[in-house]
Amino acid sequence: MLNDQEKEQCLQIAKDAIAKKLNLKPQTSNLEPHTSYLKQSYGLFISLYINQNLRGCIGYIKPFKPLYESLIELAQLAAFSDERFHPLSAVEFDKIDIEISILSPLYEISDKDDFEIGRDGLFITNPKGKGLLLPQVATKYNWTKETFLKETCKKAGLKESALQDEGTTIYRFEAIIFQSKNDSPPL
Repeated sequence: MLNDQEKEQCLQIAKDAIAKKLNLKPQTSNLEPHTSYLKQSYGLFISLYINQNLRGCIGYIKPFKPLYESLIELAQLAAFSDERFHPLSAVEFDKIDIEISILSPLYEISDKDDFEIGRDGLFITNPKGKGLLLPQVATKYNWTKETFLKETCKKAGLKESALQDEGTTIYRFEAIIFQSKNDSPPL
């Protein structure tokens, strides 16, 4: 489990990585890890918000890089490469809130009721598509389990009926979720 200091370091690494890409002076120039936890590999998602509106979100479902490297890469990808949004500008930089979700391993579930809203995220795979929704999404929208499953299918580009397909596999996962708050007043 991350302590508060490690969470702050993760947030600072992500923010500095974005600042570096914008050619802004980062608040801290050292992006190297200071704890062994940051050298371990985890699935990770970085979400950026401005005034509580999503501004970018990119992640890895499974671990394959040290956490500090993933923080740098995914923060920059969320800021500049999420195809749903234009690249983050220097003017927007001080307005962003950074949310980090460090994922547990995936656990396949056989019973569609074998997950908990607020604790678990979902990942659905099918030969026709795959999609993931983080645990906080269902909580934010006050979804039921059924709605969460349907929305994860939608995210995968699948019809709801895909939940009945033999080729569909459903996984649950937990996440350590924490967020920065910028000091700028909302517009």
